[in-house]
Amino acid sequence: MQTLELKQQEPEENATADFALFRNAPSSVEFNKLRKRLLRDTRQALEDFSMVKPGERWLVALSGGKDSYGLLAMLLDLKWRGLLPVELLACNLDQGQPNFPKHILPDYLTSIGVEHRIEYQDTYSIVTEKIPENRTYCSLCSRLRRGHLYRVAREEGCAALVLGHHREDILETFFLNLFHGGRLAAMPPKLVNDEGDLTVLRPLAYCAEADLARFAEAMAFPIIPCDLCGSQDGLQRNAMKAMLEDIERRMPGRKDTMIRALGHVRPSHLLDRTLFDFAALGSS
Repeated sequence: MQTLELKQQEPEENATADFALFRNAPSSVEFNKLRKRLLRDTRQALEDFSMVKPGERWLVALSGGKDSYGLLAMLLDLKWRGLLPVELLACNLDQGQPNFPKHILPDYLTSIGVEHRIEYQDTYSIVTEKIPENRTYCSLCSRLRRGHLYRVAREEGCAALVLGHHREDILETFFLNLFHGGRLAAMPPKLVNDEGDLTVLRPLAYCAEADLARFAEAMAFPIIPCDLCGSQDGLQRNAMKAMLEDIERRMPGRKDTMIRALGHVRPSHLLDRTLFDFAALGSS
């Protein structure tokens, strides 16, 4: 992944007070480096996977977790710098979880002047009715949530649904598919839905989860924990996360190497006969 510099027309750092989102952001050198690194990684993904079509309207899914806050911040920052010529609409899907703090997201989004829509759909009752308490809710919850977000995107005239999945999400998905699905597949940075009318984008594909966590803490985002699936222990994805953390701890930099490897595939060095014509090979 090549390093991508921000364009010269970006505002100076001391001008961020005019930007509501960063009005109270730290002014330290460390924070500015973190912010610029996340901006570069986000912009690199936007360019590498041709995500941006000027004039489009994007629905940005906002859960209230660190990743979706970071996603919104990076998109707003790039848009503010004149580097993202699209219209953004933040959307939170209130899934009816008990004790969900309904005021936090609309209050926060209003305070920073971001156009938003809060959509209420009680998927919590459906998930808890269909899935036994000791089983993982994530798969059904995700499918129901995605369906409602697609509908909202259509209603709002959006061409794309933008999600906050990061580098670790992609790597964990790859190893889940490798170990449990028997296939080489990860989480694509860009895809078209089954109906063919919406694009799903993941601009944080190159961003490290640790960077997003540090950014969220520095920005003091009002984090809303997921008490539905986040309280479940022993998930397969947690095992993949622990494995990747152990590898990174013993061999620093391996996560970056792995994410680069997913972009440098050699079909002739794998075993998939549908991707490479092994039958045509032969000694001359």
